[in-house]
Amino acid sequence: MAKRERKLVANNKKARHDYFIEETYEAGIVLTGTEIKSVRAGKVSIKESYAKIDNRGELFIYGMNISPYEQGNRFNVDSVRPRKLLLHKREIMKLLGAITRDGLTLVPLTMYINEDGRAKVELALARGKKNYDKRETIAKKDAARKIDRAMKQRY
Repeated sequence: MAKRERKLVANNKKARHDYFIEETYEAGIVLTGTEIKSVRAGKVSIKESYAKIDNRGELFIYGMNISPYEQGNRFNVDSVRPRKLLLHKREIMKLLGAITRDGLTLVPLTMYINEDGRAKVELALARGKKNYDKRETIAKKDAARKIDRAMKQRY
């Protein structure tokens, strides 16, 4: 059977603007049947979502919106319910240490369907940016854009 390539379902552009990305992790996600159908249709938003480790040592994602599947009727579930993320226990403990010790945040960057047809979330261990950091990033991008424009006009 031919393997498919990775299909991007949702992207959180705002996360790279609001946070310094320290480290990234790939996590599986527990979904119901109608939810995975909506994900494959691309009806997902991860803009306002974040991940948190509960007191039992399990990782959950909050605020992720998966629109109800149109043909799902009574099998549809709440569109913004917390969903369990799947990582190895040692990875979860490492994340818990970084969150409590360094004050970092777990932010989802992308959600995609991998080659095997499974839904995955790319999580980032991130440090929040201050307003002056955001302005500095915008200024650097603007300067690079001006340089590129000037080089195009020259040649």
